[in-house]
Amino acid sequence: MATAAAFAITERLKLVKSPITGTRISAVFSPTCGCARGKANISVKFRRRDVVTVSVLDSELRPLRTLVASERVPRGRSVFRWEGLTDFGDRAPEGTYRVQIHLEGQHRTILLPNRIRLDTTAPEVIDARPNRAQFSPDGDQLADSVSIRYVLSEPAHALVYLQGRRIIRSRSHQARGAVVWTGRLDGQVLPPGVVTLTVGAVDDAGNVTPAAQRARVRVEIRYIALANHRIAGVAVGGTLSIGVSTDAARYAWRLGARRGFASGPLLRLTAPQRQGLYRLTVTAHGHSDHAAVIVR
Repeated sequence: MATAAAFAITERLKLVKSPITGTRISAVFSPTCGCARGKANISVKFRRRDVVTVSVLDSELRPLRTLVASERVPRGRSVFRWEGLTDFGDRAPEGTYRVQIHLEGQHRTILLPNRIRLDTTAPEVIDARPNRAQFSPDGDQLADSVSIRYVLSEPAHALVYLQGRRIIRSRSHQARGAVVWTGRLDGQVLPPGVVTLTVGAVDDAGNVTPAAQRARVRVEIRYIALANHRIAGVAVGGTLSIGVSTDAARYAWRLGARRGFASGPLLRLTAPQRQGLYRLTVTAHGHSDHAAVIVR
């Protein structure tokens, strides 16, 4: 008889709906991030109004923080927030926590299954390096961008900064990955020169790598460049040669009144038939470089 009665009670309890439903609890947060994830949100629906006490418990289910004590809540959704402190006002250590709700009117105490992870450690950049030291974002589909491969201390979104401004946030949330930069800032392609990028990361809790700990990546933006900008002592009608650095299949040149097209890393031209100072211009994909040519 006792066994049958116990079985009946157990089966009846199975049919009783939980007084709490629709639970939505922050999986991770950082009270030191200074961001929207600086507090843990505990959002639940109560099937009926009641007087509740909501507590945060540590990993050993010991009371750590009372969020509300004997507070009347209406039927429907209520949201409680934990700022990461203990009842003594101390910062709770990193770790995993649970939420317990006691309903006075129904004489029930429910330990929610959801776990909250308090994380205040910012991700570190273990390695960050470009796939090429130079690139030319001139739209010719040849070395138009640079890929920065990174390794982080934990799964996170990689962040890339230029001049202190964030220009890239990776879609990937992995400890290893790569991001691509096309040489633009505010939608504009940057002029030629050496650029220093810094690489950090942001994790799920909102912790961001401090600026002083970001990895530095140096790359050079170049388009078309002459090996030097002054060629002296060229004989009248003689041959002049100058190195041309470009990834373009061919480029245009102009020397005095003459012009033409060439390709390859060395440009050879016949000097003008008269002495004087001439301007040599080479152009590819809208970018140019110049050199002064002195014919004697």
